[in-house]
Formats: sequence, structure tokens, C-alpha cells
Amino acid sequence: MIKCVKCEQVDSIMKAGYVRGRQRYLCKSCNYYFTHSEKDPSILSLQKRKRHQTTIIDIARSLGVSNSTVSRALHDHADISPETRQAVLEKVTQLDYQPNQLAYNLVKSRTNTIGLIAPEFQNPFFPNVIIGAHEILTQAGYNLTIMQSNESYQVEVSNAKAMLANRIDGLIISLTQETNNFEHLNVFAKRGIPLILFNRVCKQVDVPKVVVNDFEASFQAVEHLILNGYERIAHLGGPLNLLVSQERLRGYKAAMEKYGKTIESHMIIQGMLTQQKARIYGQYLLDLADRPDAIFAVNDSSAIEIMLMAKEKGISIPDELGVVGFSDNPESVYIGPGLTTVRQPTLEMGRTTADWILQLIDSDDAELPEKKILKTELIVRGSSARKKVF
Repeated sequence: MIKCVKCEQVDSIMKAGYVRGRQRYLCKSCNYYFTHSEKDPSILSLQKRKRHQTTIIDIARSLGVSNSTVSRALHDHADISPETRQAVLEKVTQLDYQPNQLAYNLVKSRTNTIGLIAPEFQNPFFPNVIIGAHEILTQAGYNLTIMQSNESYQVEVSNAKAMLANRIDGLIISLTQETNNFEHLNVFAKRGIPLILFNRVCKQVDVPKVVVNDFEASFQAVEHLILNGYERIAHLGGPLNLLVSQERLRGYKAAMEKYGKTIESHMIIQGMLTQQKARIYGQYLLDLADRPDAIFAVNDSSAIEIMLMAKEKGISIPDELGVVGFSDNPESVYIGPGLTTVRQPTLEMGRTTADWILQLIDSDDAELPEKKILKTELIVRGSSARKKVF
């Protein structure tokens, strides 16, 4: 009989679940909750079963053999008889044994895990690179740990530290728009952990890099606008601390100079290109008294914002304004009249970075190029396709 510890009633007691392995009761007479002084044996047994995971020791005890015999049998050592190996495998199935892969990998000084840090996932560029990398790494028996820096230098540093703490075998990373200090990346070189930079790279870290030919791609994009009769071409670029932004600006200027077009400083805007900033910069360009008749944007999302704003202002595309983006995002096809853009080989970029990181892991003497430069393709759609004048 259970008696209420407060009012000492007996008939009004009802069970009310468990708390930390003890039966909980409710006295309906005084509305008081209390627990039994001893843990319920069935709950203790259940908790013990949940906490315990079958180990090699359990298998060895049940078969009457040594721990090392079980270990050798699981790793197909030649000195273990077929009969013993079969007995061990049957007991493994019976006891639902799961090997501790982390402990095994740490003994080998490897975790079979590659880290990848991307600055953002809103742009399909980075998810597509990840798909390419994942394809190669899984085929090689590696896991891929993915983190997002959210265009924040501080988050990027935190992500890098987390990767180190988790003892990854190598890191693939694309830098944020804010990154100007690279000490968190140099740590990997000091510890002998392979590192590959892709897309957004820097000169200050001496590791292999995988990029596209941003200069050539930008030159072709601006040349295309010129050959379609556009004269006053503006450039909406990214932050100049990124090499990718520097190269696209350089390509823009080279094309303008080749065809004798005037480069006007107020027609070039460099900065953090969030959607909000793209609208601010686009508003500025489209409200100029001598507004441009074409805009080359550093990415598709900014180019699409320009197109939407032009439509709001009644500016005809492509007759009054030509627009070219960069990346060939899926929405570029559907925004009327279709966005002319630069297509990047994202899957190939992911596969190359993964292949390179595996080569560095497998051999300290792996000879890789300083940089892999991938080709792009200009995809012409309605946003720039005016009648050619050349």
C-alpha cells in the first residue's frame, strides 16, 4: 500500500508516470505529487539496457575467447580459423554489435572525414559544388561535413576551429565577402592538414586553388554587350578584397578599352552584394541622368534585381537596357525575357577540389598545380540580344 507522504491518505493515490527511474504518484485528496523512495527495478533494467552498447568484450565473453581473437576475426586476420570467424560473425549479428568507427579511425590517425565550408547556400552555385565534391568523396569512402559561414568572417573562423576540433582529414573552403585575415587557414598548413580553396580564393594562403577564368568570362560578357550595340555599360561588382571581384572588374575594363568605350568611375560600383544592396545600387544606376544602357552584374541575383527594377520604372529590356549576370542560376531562364549570364562548371569544380584533397591526403609528396582554372560559357538570352552593329 502506498501512503501519501503529505496527508497520509491511502485510497486516493494514483500513478503519475516516472521521474529519474522512480514511480511518481498523485494524491487526489491533497493534490500532491511525490515519488517512491526506491527506483523501480524494471525502469532500472530498461535504463541499463539503453545505456549499454555491445562491445568486443561482450562478444569475447559469450564465446569464451580473447578480445584480440574477436578483433582479429572482425578484421579478417589470416591466423583466425574459418570456424572461429563464422562464430564471431554470428554472435555479432545476435548481439547487434556496431563497431566504434571513430575510435578505430583515431587509432589510424584518420577520421575519413573531409570538411567543406561555403559562404552561403542561397545561391545554387555552392550546393552544386558540394554535389560534385560529395560524389567523389563518397566513392572514395569518405564522409563530408558541411558548414556555412553565412558571409561572416567570425563565423568562418569558428567553423574552421570546429573542423579542427573534429579532426577532419582535409578542408575545402570558399571565403566570405568579409575575409581579410587568413591566420585561421594557415593553422591547417602548420598542422599538416590538407587545404584546398575554391571560387573565392586569396593569394595569402599558399595552397592549391580551383577557380574559373573570371577575367576571360567577364571580358566575353562585356564584349557581347558592346557587339549588341550598347555604349554606356556599367559594372555592378563585388567587394574588392575578393580576387574573384578583382578579376571580373579587370575583364570589364579590358573589354571596354579594347572597343574604345569610355570607362566612367561612377558607372562602377563595388560592394557587398546582398539583395538589399543590389536594389540600392541598382536604384542609383537607373536614376542617373545619364543612366547606363547596359549593366554587367557580378552575379545573377543582382542582375535579376536590376531587371525587376527596370520593369518597375518602365525601362524596356533589352531595347533600352541590356543586362548580363554571372552563374546561370535556375531562375535566370524564367525571368522575362531571360537573363544572359555566364555558366560556371560547378560540378566539375566540386569534383576537382575533392580529387585534389584526396591526393594530398594519400601522399605528402602529391604534386598538384598551384591553380586549376576552369572554362566558363556565355549563355545568351533575351536580356541582351539586340541587333548586332558589328
